[in-house]
Amino acid sequence: MTRFLQHKLLMQYEGIVFWIAMFKFAFEMYNTNTHTKELVDTDVLSDLEEPCHLIMWNDEVNTFEWVIETLMDLCGHSQEQAEQCAWIIHTKGKYAVKNGFYDDLKPLCDAITDRGIGATVEVIA
Repeated sequence: MTRFLQHKLLMQYEGIVFWIAMFKFAFEMYNTNTHTKELVDTDVLSDLEEPCHLIMWNDEVNTFEWVIETLMDLCGHSQEQAEQCAWIIHTKGKYAVKNGFYDDLKPLCDAITDRGIGATVEVIA
């Protein structure tokens, strides 16, 4: 085979390779999803499936009776359990009155604070 013929075949081969590469590129671009994605604003803790505590805090305003009634009404505690929780809150300054996931505890926390009692939801460390 002559040098000229080898050169001509090489040029044709390179041309074919070029067009195959261009075809692949165009195909990938056509099949690439170019739609914009919507950003969703979410609460970071709500995306975590980590267990949490519902903490009630002691204060000098709310009575034992009110705290006990709140625990029974909102958290489903028995009279005895609510009294024990109230005593621990009073002596220790705070107590985890309920465990669960953030999405379940947050509405309870809001309802407790709506009654004028300090409460937070904390991730269990």
